[in-house]
Amino acid sequence: MRFERLFFAVFGFFLRLGLLLLGLLVMVFVLALSLFMILGWGVYALVARLMGRSVQPLAFTILRQTQAQFFRRGARSDARDAGEVIDVNSREVDASPSDRLGR
Repeated sequence: MRFERLFFAVFGFFLRLGLLLLGLLVMVFVLALSLFMILGWGVYALVARLMGRSVQPLAFTILRQTQAQFFRRGARSDARDAGEVIDVNSREVDASPSDRLGR
């Protein structure tokens, strides 16, 4: 009984220590990546200034329309023929979904 408790205590300690080290490794990796990106943008800004061009800010944009088209395209490719659907209760729809959302 004592050996089992000792084994689980030692195993738990090393498991916690390993997870802590893994978390620290991920944190250092993310920090290094962000510093690398900032350094790269700094070099870009310096070269742009030396060449007389305007410096563009470091910004990330999300194109919502492109994302929506990607997911709609994936759903359509797997859609089955309407003739294969059975046991469906039909109901009437007033307007298209975009009209119901107020767009």
